[in-house]
Amino acid sequence: MVVIKDKREMSKTIFIALSAIFVASLVTCNLIVNKFVTINLGFKVFEISAGILPYPLTFLVTDILSEIYGKRKTSQVVFSGFIASLFVICFLKLGAYFPAIESSPLNNSEYDKVFGNSWRVIGSSMIAYLAAQFLDVKLFHFWKTLTKGKHLWLRNNASTIASQLTDTILVTTILFIGVKSNSDIFSLIIDGWLFKMLCAFIDTPIFYITSAYFRKLFNLKLGEELTD
Repeated sequence: MVVIKDKREMSKTIFIALSAIFVASLVTCNLIVNKFVTINLGFKVFEISAGILPYPLTFLVTDILSEIYGKRKTSQVVFSGFIASLFVICFLKLGAYFPAIESSPLNNSEYDKVFGNSWRVIGSSMIAYLAAQFLDVKLFHFWKTLTKGKHLWLRNNASTIASQLTDTILVTTILFIGVKSNSDIFSLIIDGWLFKMLCAFIDTPIFYITSAYFRKLFNLKLGEELTD
């Protein structure tokens, strides 16, 4: 009984840690999304928002949570990320409301330049985020049920490909419609999505190793989930 209790406590701790990584990654995405960078991988030069860099981690975490903890608890984490984003945008707006003092390292114009369109950035991000993350969870469990818990690579990548495409189209279109040309928006969508797909393929072995470790740790069969 002591062992069972220890495993339950460990499962809760791991769930909290994964949830924290998810929320932190999501908030970081929203805070650095205004900076655009180029990443040269030799075979292609990607022009992407810096906010994309931590974003694939959110899909890796939700896939791990879906595999080990199930759809309901994963959806709870997705919703908690939405609440965290609302919290951030409220305090960014509050920070803009009060004028900077003379000795402030960051003056009003600098603050506005970095966070002035935060409502649009985070607003577009939240719409795309909710659609993409819930789609990812739904598709992950669709493939999990269809394959009877087998072929982890299929549900990991098939769910991520569709959900990342949805996210990239929504957030880029909402953010830049009327600001950039249609061709520029399309180019950003393609670069963003391809970069996310590359990250998704890279994180597949991480997903395999992590989920296998957790299944062994909690004595779960392939496709089996932890129960409350």
